[in-house]
Amino acid sequence: MVPLLLGALALIGLVYASVLVRTARAKGAFGFGAEGVVLGAITNFFDTLGIGSFAPTTAWIKLRKMVPDSYLPAVLNAGHALPTVAQALVFITLVEVDPMLLFACIVAAVIGALVGAPVVTRMPVRLVQSIVGVALLIAAALYAMTNLGLMPPGSDALALPPARFAGAVAAHFVLGALMTAGIGLYAPSLVLLSLMGLNPKAAFPIMMGACAFLMPSSGFRFLKSTRIDYKLVLSLPLRGIPAVLLAAYGVKSLPLEALRYDITPAGLHYLLIHFDIPMIDVASWRLSIGGSVTLPLELTLDDIRARPRMTLPVTLECAGNGRSRLHPRPV
Repeated sequence: MVPLLLGALALIGLVYASVLVRTARAKGAFGFGAEGVVLGAITNFFDTLGIGSFAPTTAWIKLRKMVPDSYLPAVLNAGHALPTVAQALVFITLVEVDPMLLFACIVAAVIGALVGAPVVTRMPVRLVQSIVGVALLIAAALYAMTNLGLMPPGSDALALPPARFAGAVAAHFVLGALMTAGIGLYAPSLVLLSLMGLNPKAAFPIMMGACAFLMPSSGFRFLKSTRIDYKLVLSLPLRGIPAVLLAAYGVKSLPLEALRYDITPAGLHYLLIHFDIPMIDVASWRLSIGGSVTLPLELTLDDIRARPRMTLPVTLECAGNGRSRLHPRPV
């Protein structure tokens, strides 16, 4: 079943790339732009991490006025289609998940896009946004309840029991329909599957596989549009696909299950020490507090250990941020 999915995706990707190049050449618009190449690399790198590429791409294009707003649907769908196919190929190959769940959710999303699109597109935009907003609020509440111990915690499961399996498939039918209305599938799919008890890593092949089958089909339609910038569409995947491969390695090696906590667990902090850790004589070591203080103080290690402990939620920031403005400048 997995080889069938991989073969179908590879074929879709090759056909789409061929049609894209031939169409651009026929229109006399074949070429690449440096800004589009860099934009594709950055947005698709973070897209592979599950953040999404449409929003940052749209923001940058509008900021720089690279194309008219009416060109955005075509540029986004046609330009990011090939990197999305690359994501799906990589994650379906590298990340283990129940093949039946993978296949069923992808098929459900595709059917949802085909069958549900006419219904969703006729719904008022505000209603669609409200439905998604309420769903995400419910998901956030469930996450909070899980972290507070009010619900069973997530697991490392790679498959779902029958009832949850059916629920996941039904949900991806809805998500497939919503995607045709411009509602991203990545975040809702990741949240939903994680809450159902699936390992967050195992959600990546599902959400990316679904999008990989949906985006080229819409891309084919947009390639026929008159409101499209072929140069930008060709530029986005040129470095976007290598960026996908780079980010995929990070996703595979990172403990993504830690993202469910609002505070980073001990042991997962980034640690950088510029100097050697000094060896001290515990009996003679002292911490001296002096200078512009009301009460100079000298503490032994035992004095420090005897003091009451305090736990505070804090944001850790790199000490290098802005240090060039400090005098004397630290190392």
